[in-house]
Amino acid sequence: MSPVRRGPRRVPRAAHLAAALLAAPLALVPALAQAQDANLGRNVAATCANCHGTNGNARGDMKPLAGMPAEKLLAMLADFKNGNQPATIMHQIAKGYTDEQAKAVAAYFAAQKPAAK
Repeated sequence: MSPVRRGPRRVPRAAHLAAALLAAPLALVPALAQAQDANLGRNVAATCANCHGTNGNARGDMKPLAGMPAEKLLAMLADFKNGNQPATIMHQIAKGYTDEQAKAVAAYFAAQKPAAK
């Protein structure tokens, strides 16, 4: 009995087309993630609006955040998170942020225009 000789298998064109059509939506995932990330800072900053005002322009005695350097904002968040800065609620809020969210919200407020005085 002679051995069976097998050559390369040919894949039908329809299979290639089906694979391409199934992979196409996966190619869109990074673009969707970037679109969501572009709004991450604004979305997280929305939780700050009650105290620090819309876009970081606080009214009254609350500290305005608009236009403050991102590095300073990150340091302030870290101080609240570590308990180095006393607070009524900021220490709880800061502990809830991931590093990515803290960086995004700091960048968002740094990019905002401070209100005219």
